[in-house]
Amino acid sequence: MAKYYSIAIDGPAGAGKSTIAKRLARELGYYYVDTGAIYRTVAYFLDLLGVSPKDVDGVERYIDELTIDIWYDEEGLQHMIMNGMDVTGEIRTQDISQKASLVSAHACVREMLLDMQRDLAKENNVIMDGRDIGSVVLPKADVKIFLTASPEVRAKRRTDELLEKGQKANYEQTLKDIKQRDYQDTHRPIAPLKMCRDSVKVDTSEMDIEQVVAEIKAIVGKKICV
Repeated sequence: MAKYYSIAIDGPAGAGKSTIAKRLARELGYYYVDTGAIYRTVAYFLDLLGVSPKDVDGVERYIDELTIDIWYDEEGLQHMIMNGMDVTGEIRTQDISQKASLVSAHACVREMLLDMQRDLAKENNVIMDGRDIGSVVLPKADVKIFLTASPEVRAKRRTDELLEKGQKANYEQTLKDIKQRDYQDTHRPIAPLKMCRDSVKVDTSEMDIEQVVAEIKAIVGKKICV
C-alpha cells in the first residue's frame, strides 16, 4: 500500500494559511485541501435558505439536503461544488466567513465533513489547513504547523486582500471581525482552535511569504523526505 503524507496547518483567521498552503502544495506536489472553504460552503448553503448559523434545529433539519464535492483544476486550485454548483467565488465574503465560524461549531456539521477530509488524506499527499486539523481531523499528521500573526497584522492583510479583489473593506471593522472570529474559534465547545503539543509554531508577523514558505519547507524537510 502506498504511503501518503499529510501536513496540517492550523491557525487563526487571516494568518495566511491558505496562501502559504497553496504555495507549499504547488512546490511539493501535494494536494491542497482548504477546509475553511468547505465550512464556508455549508454556511453559504444555509444562508441561501435563510437559516441562521445559530439555529441548531434549522441546521440539523437542512444539512442532509446538502452535498459537497471538491475538484481541482489544471493549476491545482480547489473548487467547491455545492449541490452540483461551483460556488468557489461566492463563499469568499466576510459575512460568510463569520457565519462559517458559527456553523463549524455544530456537531452535525463536523460529523458530516470529518470523513470527507480524512478520506482525502488517505488517498493523497495533502496539505490541509484549518483550525482543528492537527488536533481533530488529522491527529497523526506527519507535520503539524501552527501559523499565526498578531491581530493587527492579520487585519491589515485581510483588508488589503479584499481591496485588491475590488471588495469594500475597512481596517477597523476588519480588526474587530478578526478578534471576534478568534474568540468564537477558541471558545467553541467542539474542536476549538488550539495549538497541539506536537505542532511547530510559526509567527508570520515580521515575515513575508518567501520567508514563511522557506521556514515551513525546512520544518517539513526534517520530518519528510521531499
